[in-house]
Amino acid sequence: MAYEFIKVERDGPITTVTLNRPEVMNALHSPAHFELAEAFDAFAADPEQWVAIVTGAGERAFSAGNDLKHQAGGGKMGSPPSGFAGLTSRFDLTKPLIAAVNGVAMGGGFEIALACDIIIASEAAVFALPEPRVGLAALAGGLHRLPRAIGTKRAMSMILTARRVSAAEGKDLGFVAEVTKPDALMATAMTWAKGICELGPMSIRASKEAVYKGLDEPSLEAALKAQNQYPAIAALYRSEDFVEGPLAFSQKRAPAWKGR
Repeated sequence: MAYEFIKVERDGPITTVTLNRPEVMNALHSPAHFELAEAFDAFAADPEQWVAIVTGAGERAFSAGNDLKHQAGGGKMGSPPSGFAGLTSRFDLTKPLIAAVNGVAMGGGFEIALACDIIIASEAAVFALPEPRVGLAALAGGLHRLPRAIGTKRAMSMILTARRVSAAEGKDLGFVAEVTKPDALMATAMTWAKGICELGPMSIRASKEAVYKGLDEPSLEAALKAQNQYPAIAALYRSEDFVEGPLAFSQKRAPAWKGR
């Protein structure tokens, strides 16, 4: 499908979604949100696609967040039910997402990255939730995901100052998994994606769902009791891959995953 504000590419079981508005530092307006929602709907529904990488076009920005000039100029506003960038309220996606942050990730841009499961950052990346500087608040998940990712006190040191954090500090704080040279970013993100694809895709989806749903349970005991009722875990038990993994191990060969 042809898109105007994003690019979608596939390499085997890996989908790469590129925010493609470099002239405005990949800031997003309503039409871009709906394109992204459509792209991630297609990724979620495609049994041949197992992992997605999200990045930004150009060298300056992953995403500067909400397109405030579009908003101030009276441009059409609105976002899909799946939230900012079609991601921040998408709570049922069990396939893993990798953010390859190539530059500025501000406000909603940082919230997109936080909605992904793994963040790989270029040395040029900068992260912040600067909404209070313009009288707004990071209400697309940043105020909730960041404390869950790095702890309340560390998160508040960013949120209540709107300060900018480098890729290196992001790694120290714990929300960045790896920092790379700018020209190695996409290759590094692809290495992570390919590594995930070597594993059982049904197992990966079950593991992701168990982590996020388990964190919402009132206790560890409750999480252990509830996990077998989670859809991705039930699907794992019913899958061909659940048989193939142990069989391949016993036969001393690489498993032939089917993702079903």
